[in-house]
Amino acid sequence: MTTDVLVERDGRTAVLTFNRPDARNAMTFDMYDALHDLCERLDADPDVRVLVLKGAGDRAFASGTDIRQFLDFTTEDDALAYEARLSRTLARLAGMRKPTIAMAQGDAVGGGFFLALACDLRLAAPHARFGVPVARTLGNFLAPVSLSLLVATVGPVRARELVLTARLLDAAEAKTIGLVDQVHPAAELERRARELAVSLAGLAPLTLAATKEATRRVIAALMPRDLDDLILSCYMSRDFHEGVRAFLEKRRPEWRGR
Repeated sequence: MTTDVLVERDGRTAVLTFNRPDARNAMTFDMYDALHDLCERLDADPDVRVLVLKGAGDRAFASGTDIRQFLDFTTEDDALAYEARLSRTLARLAGMRKPTIAMAQGDAVGGGFFLALACDLRLAAPHARFGVPVARTLGNFLAPVSLSLLVATVGPVRARELVLTARLLDAAEAKTIGLVDQVHPAAELERRARELAVSLAGLAPLTLAATKEATRRVIAALMPRDLDDLILSCYMSRDFHEGVRAFLEKRRPEWRGR
């Protein structure tokens, strides 16, 4: 198990921390796999009633996938395997039988944004930002699970606007459109998240599990199928590789539409 994803127990609450503060908690492939496996383990533990996710430090909940993971993308299998890994992890987190809380003490963007969306409730500090800026950063595409979570949360029109404009929302605006449930001062955020977890842990677990499963089935019905051609049209493009290089070189990409 990677030390970049930590888990601690606090009574009937498990607190999972993305532990790469110097990298704004950017997710590696190993971290996605570790999160999947921890969800499996914690879902099977009868002593755990609630899962809280947070990032180390105060700059980011999770800032998406570590861009260096894309440097070796050369084949269609690379692209499809990445989206399959991300989808597998998001689906497992969203499918937890126990309530999940995302505690965004900092930015939740890209893949980190979708990790937050896969949780049942989202609490944020006022300075936290939310969004999916792939049209501005890498020029890649969203997997079906990611799209379905976004559409289920804010509706298709707002979801399209967020992706097309690539803008980041502050916590107040994110709360207005339903991306965030509660906004609290940074100094109070963790206490509030843990208090909410204790409250949820005291409720009827079978009722909560049944409600979560019913909601999961509704969201699953929104999931698009057969998007591999669209995924590959982005990941196999000159623009995607330019986006990766530009990001690492800290410059604006030169988009050419091919």
